[in-house]
Amino acid sequence: MLKNSLQFRFALVALAITGLASCNTEDEATPQLRTKIDYAALTPTIPYSTLFVDETGKTTVDLTNGNNRYKMFQVLNTYISSSISGNKLIDVAVLRNMYNNTGNAFADSTKLNTSGVQLRSITASSWSSKEAEKVRTQMETYFTSVAEASKSVTATGAKGKAGKIGTYLVDEKGMEPIQLIQKSLIGALQYDYIGNVLLTKGLDADNSKVAAGKNYTQLEQNWDEAYGLLTLNLVYLKGSTDATRGTTEFALGSYIWEYNKTAYAQIYPAFLKGRAAIVNNDKVTLKAQADFIKAEMEKAIASAAIGYLGKYTSGTTDAVRVHAMGEGLGFIYSLRFATVNGADATFSDNILKPLVLDSVNGFWDLTPTKISTASDAIKAKFKF
Repeated sequence: MLKNSLQFRFALVALAITGLASCNTEDEATPQLRTKIDYAALTPTIPYSTLFVDETGKTTVDLTNGNNRYKMFQVLNTYISSSISGNKLIDVAVLRNMYNNTGNAFADSTKLNTSGVQLRSITASSWSSKEAEKVRTQMETYFTSVAEASKSVTATGAKGKAGKIGTYLVDEKGMEPIQLIQKSLIGALQYDYIGNVLLTKGLDADNSKVAAGKNYTQLEQNWDEAYGLLTLNLVYLKGSTDATRGTTEFALGSYIWEYNKTAYAQIYPAFLKGRAAIVNNDKVTLKAQADFIKAEMEKAIASAAIGYLGKYTSGTTDAVRVHAMGEGLGFIYSLRFATVNGADATFSDNILKPLVLDSVNGFWDLTPTKISTASDAIKAKFKF
């Protein structure tokens, strides 16, 4: 009996040791692949790629995918904008090809046609396939709208009639489709992929080994792609002050500076520190930087929506007001991706529907009450 008891106790001890060894294995830190970086060495003027190198001094930064998508977005926007300023028709097939990166839609010199990336596939990509497809279809509906409205590019727009009001092309409901496209894609494409994919789900990527045929880990690449989709500059907003933007920026990168004066200067340091945290296998610091970047980007989008509603109210001409509403409506659509603040499609649609979507004449049916109700809802959600 004593022998059996001792055997049982030894078995329990063996199981405990085995279990402890198993837990230790599971809790082991990711192997240190790079030389650690002292956070104190990070300064807001260091170019993004300077400190992030392997043991041979070769860069581990690759901004190509992010930069290529950024450029595609730029080209698409330039096409619709220059066509309107030049009183030219817009070809919806060209827009669709740019969005899908098909049909050699981009100039050969940009090498975007053969880049292997596109815009459509990352639009609303944090959502389910079914829901993401609804957003992508909505963007393509806007392409059709701007192409149709461009047939009246030499006419004067009015209630029930497409054409130009001032220099802005509107449809028969007074909506400016160019701005709906650009500002909606800021949220649906740029912010959603940066914030809700790369800097959220993407933080769980492997950081223990370099990707096959590359010089970066998948986690490093996810972070770099996010930065590359925000800006083409190695120091985002370098030399900027509250009064002057020091670098050429586009879309989200520009509006962060314009509509988040309290935090725009901290975005680049957060990207640097987050990238250093990846090198250091410091997941706590990494997540903190990602959370900060996302929250401040969302504030910029929400503040822009409120700002353009205010510009409608203060506008003294139809041209000023239609342009303000075009931008404002696009930013309100983008709020459905502001997940840090608890916004979603229902929140966004509940503002858009009474504001313009449920009215017969859209812009022409706007009232001060509709504008203030929309603005108040955004302020409450984002705690402005």
